[in-house]
This record gives sequence, C-alpha cells and structure tokens, in this order.
Amino acid sequence: MIYVIDDDASICKALARVMKSAGLPVQTFVSAKAFLQSVQPAETDCMVVDIQMPDMTGPELQEQLVHSDIHTPIIFISAFDDEQIRKQTSEHGAAGYFQKPVDNQALLDAIKFAVDRAASIHSTRSTTGRHE
Repeated sequence: MIYVIDDDASICKALARVMKSAGLPVQTFVSAKAFLQSVQPAETDCMVVDIQMPDMTGPELQEQLVHSDIHTPIIFISAFDDEQIRKQTSEHGAAGYFQKPVDNQALLDAIKFAVDRAASIHSTRSTTGRHE
C-alpha cells in the first residue's frame, strides 16, 4: 500500500490518480494524525509525506514512527527546499525527498525502488531472523 499524507487535498487527489494509473494501491490522508489513527503501516508499504503540515509535520511523523520501531519507507515532498530538513529526514532513513511540483515518473521510480528495497530487507530479516 502507498500512503499519501498531505494537508492539501488537491495534492492527495492528484498523487492518488498518479499511483492508481501506475497500478499501485493508494490511500490518502490530509493529516499525519488521521493517518496514525487509521493505519499501522507495514515495512513493505511506502509513504509519501508532505514536510509542512499543521498539528504534526512530516519529520515529526517520521520521528514518531522510528521511535515506535516502524521502518516503513518514507518519501518526503515539500514546496520549499530546506537543506537542514533534507539532512534530518535522511539521517532518520528517508527513502527520498522531492520538491513540489513533483515529477510523477521520478516519484513512481522512487516508490518502486523504496518498496523493492524494503521487501528485500524484510525478506532477509524473515529468513535470517536478523534486523539489518
């Protein structure tokens, strides 16, 4: 499942359309809190998350998931490029970072890479019983 979390409903709708046209299952949320109340993401899912949202920012959502030992790949999107935020999200394991407007094909490629990598890591953990 691909989860799109952005406080701009039009962005959610547009990205959902892109995901569906690529044959990807998608759910959208207009806040990080709504997402957390509804979903327990799997390691083999992928999240596309806006950086700036009211109540809980994308990086705050990432921190909460990391502290809860949830390692779902996250690709961040933002209207503003901020080197400090890129560095922070990368250090916490972000699978990607795109500036809006997002190139749809580049985003789909990043999602495929993140999901394939997560599935490979999950498969390795399942067969060896180890966390990598």
